[in-house]
Amino acid sequence: MNDDDRLFAEEMAGVKPLEIERRVVIRKDDGGAVNIAARRAAATAQSSARNFLSTSEIELLDPYYVLEFKREGVQNGVFRRLKQGKYAIEARLDLHKMTVEQARLQVFEFIREAMKADLRTIMIVHGRGHHSESTGAVLKSYVNRWLPEMEEVQGFCSAQPQHGGAGAVYIMLRKSEKKKQENRDRLARGRGF
Repeated sequence: MNDDDRLFAEEMAGVKPLEIERRVVIRKDDGGAVNIAARRAAATAQSSARNFLSTSEIELLDPYYVLEFKREGVQNGVFRRLKQGKYAIEARLDLHKMTVEQARLQVFEFIREAMKADLRTIMIVHGRGHHSESTGAVLKSYVNRWLPEMEEVQGFCSAQPQHGGAGAVYIMLRKSEKKKQENRDRLARGRGF
């Protein structure tokens, strides 16, 4: 026995091995062809709403960088009112203390749910990254990348100070067909046709 083996044996004197828990193997019944077909149908239905938002590496923004994005066709006056915080915020999502992957899932679902509910103006609080170990605002940088990737988003900008300032964004969503028809009906009544 060499010195290393002897030293190891001395150190391990009196040590008991860990007790191994007995594990029971549970076999799941696959339920046959009906369950398999149902699972395939559900997977196919969900594929159209897959989360396509990217988590690839990006350049981090300064915590106080002011975000601003407007799609072609959005009226300047409407966008100016959004920047001034003059639209009522109909829903709010707070991303504080989330990982990038958690935030990606939350942002995607939040936008989808807001569209289903016919909401037009929503807000995401992403924070400024002051408590992060990185040199920039990580979630803010990803939100700035993700929102333009979603067709539903017509524009967004950093919020007013009372709503979080550079740590939050106002988001204007596309009008649903139902809301467009309501506007047409309202305007038609106003013209007296």
